Amino acid sequence: MHIRILHETDAQLYQELRLSALKANPEAFGSTYEREVEFSLETVAERLKLSSGKFVLGAFDGGDSLVGIVTFVRENSLKTAHKGNVYGMYVAPQTRGKGVGKLLMLELIKQARDLAGLEQINLTVVSNNDSAKQLYKSLGFVVYGVEPNALKFNGRYADEDLMVLKL
Repeated sequence: MHIRILHETDAQLYQELRLSALKANPEAFGSTYEREVEFSLETVAERLKLSSGKFVLGAFDGGDSLVGIVTFVRENSLKTAHKGNVYGMYVAPQTRGKGVGKLLMLELIKQARDLAGLEQINLTVVSNNDSAKQLYKSLGFVVYGVEPNALKFNGRYADEDLMVLKL
């Protein structure tokens, strides 16, 4: 397994896995397949553009297949720049249970620690996603709240646990 920062040239691979994620687990994301299937490759490439406070990590299997993704975005206002957020964590079903999610998150935390002045990483996770919550807890994240009805999809609500890792 190889973890690295994705670049604009990875847009096609990223888009394929992201759309697969939105189809397979629509309840876990704030976006939808129907919305993102319309994104051009240029739009996706822009999402992957590296900046001082934003990066997207990809996990590649032994070949060239992208099997996991996660995004980090640092807050950019004066009073919130000490925080960063995790978005869009996904591991392909055929690769789950092999530690890919943990490798992605360990690399994200490592990269985030290198950002001057960053003090904490926040994330949200659907409250009934026990495997993801267990992963985050094993890395030191703690739940600090629950947002009821955080997501609504096809008339059904999902609560989200709010989690934080102090660096």
